[in-house]
Amino acid sequence: MTTPDPAAGDRARELDELVLHSWSKHGQVNPFTIARAEGVRMWDYEGREYLDFSSQLVNTNIGHSHPKVVAAIQQQAAELATVAPPTTNLARGEAAERILSKIDDMAAVFFTNGGADAVENAIRMARIHTGRAKVLSHYRSYHGNTGSAINATGDQRRVGNEYATGHVHCFGPFLYRSEFWAETEEQEGERALQHARRVLEAEGPSTFAAIIVEAVPGTAGILLPPPGYLQGLRDLADEHGIVLIFDEVMAGFGRTGYWFAHQHDGVKPDLVTFAKGVNSGYVPVGGVVISEKILATFRERAIPGGLTYSGNPLAAASIVASIDAMTEEGIVEHAKHLGEDVFGPALREMAERHPIIGEVRGRGVFWALDLVQDRESRKPVDASVIASIKAALLERGYVPFGADNRIHVVPPLVISDEDARAGLAILDEVLAAHA
Repeated sequence: MTTPDPAAGDRARELDELVLHSWSKHGQVNPFTIARAEGVRMWDYEGREYLDFSSQLVNTNIGHSHPKVVAAIQQQAAELATVAPPTTNLARGEAAERILSKIDDMAAVFFTNGGADAVENAIRMARIHTGRAKVLSHYRSYHGNTGSAINATGDQRRVGNEYATGHVHCFGPFLYRSEFWAETEEQEGERALQHARRVLEAEGPSTFAAIIVEAVPGTAGILLPPPGYLQGLRDLADEHGIVLIFDEVMAGFGRTGYWFAHQHDGVKPDLVTFAKGVNSGYVPVGGVVISEKILATFRERAIPGGLTYSGNPLAAASIVASIDAMTEEGIVEHAKHLGEDVFGPALREMAERHPIIGEVRGRGVFWALDLVQDRESRKPVDASVIASIKAALLERGYVPFGADNRIHVVPPLVISDEDARAGLAILDEVLAAHA
């Protein structure tokens, strides 16, 4: 246990003036200051304890400072801390093997530094494989903040960053705020697919290299696809010779109670992007899982790109240790249990008592509360309300994840039933105060 050190906290805040934070105006943020973390708990420099219900940016699936992962990184650092991508080392190969063991009918892994450049390289692969340029993605989506990734992103953060070409958007399914006047999940899925088809037809389907969607859109609101929607995209892609990419950066590696979120629907993509939960962010890493169909292209020609830290041994060792621990400890199965027996029932019951909750959506340890001014209009609450709720949660020792008018319930997958219910009790109390 680290001894509280307020002076170190003061120094951390002082030095933070030297850091330009992402998505922020410099000098106009007051970030939460953390000294250490373990499991689902975090401590600040004053010694205050918090339950992490954010998993940071929904990435610490295995929890903080998991001893097996920490030990693997330490051992690897002592043996081989870094090596150039053109070499071979055991850790990298074992990391690829572990990933491929959790997904059906895929042939190889291309390693990157994170999720955004995984998306960049998946799009590049699709363009090379097809000889085409255009990419179709959803408006309600987030794929990263690099050139093609931010253009594939649908939310407003892409505005002002749209320098890449060839990106086309359509509306994905979201019954609660339907763009299609749908009244059922079946209608929403069918109409969203028809909309995607019409966009492709209007743009020229033979010009499209890829369709890229999050298997479960995360930052956009944890939007579970209606039954048949992902298969419909698969069929549409096959009809026109388009590569289907599932972005599993946030939803992958157990978050939904499956190793990969698309496995719930039984649909097979051509490429899958990953990062975050593959090693819970202990070392920056991401990648693309590649089907044999796409890999065949790169058996005939070199992929025109690479990264200095691709397949870094520390990252690879952390992947191996993470996947082994998740398998041995039944963490993915535990996530499914939490969704079915703890979070789902508790959050739905909470919604019955709090009119501010317009809808509860989720699966596994991946949930969103859509907060509204009133249920009839479904008008989102103001940003000031979300800010007040987040501040109140943090004050009570609950680290929140908020996006737009939503609070996402996304703790590490290793959270116990007891800690999950303790966090839900705090959330219940705060929502009651904001009725």
